[in-house]
Amino acid sequence: MANSFVHMELNTTDVAKAKAFYSRLFDWKLEDIPGDYTMIRVGEGPGGGLMKHPVPGAPSMWLTYVSVDDLAAATKKARELGGTVKKDATEVPGYGWFSVIEDPTGATFALWKPAKR
Repeated sequence: MANSFVHMELNTTDVAKAKAFYSRLFDWKLEDIPGDYTMIRVGEGPGGGLMKHPVPGAPSMWLTYVSVDDLAAATKKARELGGTVKKDATEVPGYGWFSVIEDPTGATFALWKPAKR
């Protein structure tokens, strides 16, 4: 399916508390990787990650990532349709690129273009 949800990320104010909660609530495997990031392995379906919220004072929140073929074009189109680009194209070395968009109703999501492997 084109433009499917591919990753869910928890930006949290308390990483240790979030890890304890979710690892006990669900059968998720948490894997710490370099860069203060924890991958959430769920088995089948999209996985996710968790990290310390990058915006000081912001509340914990889940951010969903939607797959796109052309990150620049999708980011531009979102802006043209009334969305606000909260974070422009950013590389995650070895994994891909993302941008963060706020839709016209105030909901936030990310666009994701994976690196070719």
